Amino acid sequence: MGKQDGVEKLQVRVPQMRVRKSKSMLVGGILLSLIILAATVGLAFPPYDPLAMDVSHRLLPPSFAHPFGTDQYGRDIFSRVLRASEIALGVSVVSVGIALLAGVPLGFMAGFYGGVLDEVVMRFMDGLYAFPAILLAIAIVAVLGPGPINAMIAIGVVNIPIFARLARGSILSVKEREYVLAAQALGCTRTRILWRHILPNGISPLIIQASISAATAVLAEASLSYLGLGTQPPYPSWGRMLEEARLFMDRAPWMVVFPGLAIAITVLGFNFLGDGLRDVLDPWKSIG
Repeated sequence: MGKQDGVEKLQVRVPQMRVRKSKSMLVGGILLSLIILAATVGLAFPPYDPLAMDVSHRLLPPSFAHPFGTDQYGRDIFSRVLRASEIALGVSVVSVGIALLAGVPLGFMAGFYGGVLDEVVMRFMDGLYAFPAILLAIAIVAVLGPGPINAMIAIGVVNIPIFARLARGSILSVKEREYVLAAQALGCTRTRILWRHILPNGISPLIIQASISAATAVLAEASLSYLGLGTQPPYPSWGRMLEEARLFMDRAPWMVVFPGLAIAITVLGFNFLGDGLRDVLDPWKSIG
């Protein structure tokens, strides 16, 4: 028992040591913490009303009163960037959640049961995956109507084939291993084998992909809002703010810089987090 307890403690300690050594996770965690803090402050304690217009203070450069300046309607850009953080994070979490809930079970069932089910599910996923992601998202929003909720749904649907294909691949790489075959020989049911032996060992790639997909969701929401299909005015969205700044780039470049920086920081945060998770969850990654 003592030896077994020691092995279990070592297995728990290994990921913890990798987390502490992972600079990517540290950088990603810091960047995402800043965005979460911005969303919290923007929702609970905004410096100004992000929707309030004051044309007497339009196109003011960054100053102590307005750290990010003001836009063409005199709205405080700092407050609008903070409030838009909530939309960006909400879209990334909800859209990835939709893709996970729909794509992962389909991929697991296709890979585990195989046969006709595998052919039907994966051919349908291949058909969705064949469409360019942004064009498919635009088509879905065009059918459902513009708005942040429909943008979440569209981005989630676009990501379903990615998670389905990855989940199927994870199942196929695990289900023929010795411990799964041993469980089958002992008479374990398919459901028990799936939940107790296959899923815990095939879930790591999905966690990493979720972080990467969250980054692409932020970019997709900004693109849809830029095209007028995402968040609608007067509510702030980083993509919408970039679209509104097009005509004022020469006179008020700060209108472009700060929403663009917010997008870059969020995307980099999710990407660094994904890189760190890959290092932590890779069983062959050296600790030293």
